[in-house]
Amino acid sequence: MEWCFSMPKVELHAHLNGSIRDSTLLELTKSLGERGVINFSQVEHIIMKYNRSVKEVFQLFDLIRIVTTDHATVTRITREVIEDFASENVVYLELRTTPKRNDAIGMTKSSYVEAVLKGLRSVTSVDVDFIPHGEEEEEHSRTFLLNTPPTGCEDTNNYCRKRIYVRLLLSIDRRETTEAAMETVKLALQMRPFGVVGIDLSGNPLLGDWNTYLPALKFAREQGLYITLHCGEIPNAKEIHQMLDFKPQRIGHAICFEDQHWEILKSSKIPVEICLTSNIRTMTVRSIDVHHFDHLYKAKHPVVLCTDDFGAFSTTLSNEYNIAANAFELGKKELFELSRNAVELIFAERRVKEDLRKYFNSVAKIWE
Repeated sequence: MEWCFSMPKVELHAHLNGSIRDSTLLELTKSLGERGVINFSQVEHIIMKYNRSVKEVFQLFDLIRIVTTDHATVTRITREVIEDFASENVVYLELRTTPKRNDAIGMTKSSYVEAVLKGLRSVTSVDVDFIPHGEEEEEHSRTFLLNTPPTGCEDTNNYCRKRIYVRLLLSIDRRETTEAAMETVKLALQMRPFGVVGIDLSGNPLLGDWNTYLPALKFAREQGLYITLHCGEIPNAKEIHQMLDFKPQRIGHAICFEDQHWEILKSSKIPVEICLTSNIRTMTVRSIDVHHFDHLYKAKHPVVLCTDDFGAFSTTLSNEYNIAANAFELGKKELFELSRNAVELIFAERRVKEDLRKYFNSVAKIWE
């Protein structure tokens, strides 16, 4: 586990609000309890619990939705999530979130994203690159990670500060209309100069219809935004087929696939964002020994290990690598290559990918 923690890592499937710290959620929930908004005694034990049942996980998600309804909270959570990922040597993070409205306090989808950006700007404990740079700045920016030592350092100067690239994905919720989905895509385009690189489709897989979001997703693709889809979280053969035919740049989970879906996936080489703990905790995969990661990994299909919601599922990206090592007998070299290969799957601009390649190559001898 210590080795997995120290290794540089790439996170490509992390939901902002689901990655809230337990301590922060406890504090915010207690405050709401004191104001009579919720009954704190009924939820305290769920927040404090480590191995939550699937029912308790979804109760926690309901609670998180209640407390993340104002700008200050969104800003705080963003800052803390980035600090937490950087602290475990994640060098590149794609953070996804669904822009929300709260008419009671004047929150619009746009002001929600502005609150997220404020959180990015407010990080002081680590260096954060979240704004795409122009071509003229490329040579300078390529040193962002290469100036960072790969191991711990007692010195306190800037050379030893942790550094992390952060890019944002805006999520379309499956409860939304076509118009609302299009609004999210247009907002992503508006916010592209501030690190928004793509669109995610997520939410309750039991709700909505693929054709509702298709116009917005097609428009996003036409405008050059990357797309990732939550795909195959429940048995829905028709929708899974439609999603794979759309050929997004990545998909998340890929659980309830039939043979025909595996064939399409492999032939198209669409990368899969794998969330081991999430799949086990939500009981969408029976046990770790039958997880499809093993099947895809042995087939040399592009995959990346991710956390999904590290707060709700009580995990870390380091822990996900540790689980994979133990369950599928992966050694240090295999784990490092798994992390390094994830660089090729990121949605950030070319100069970031080049910087990450150089960084991983520069530390390869240490980790192999």
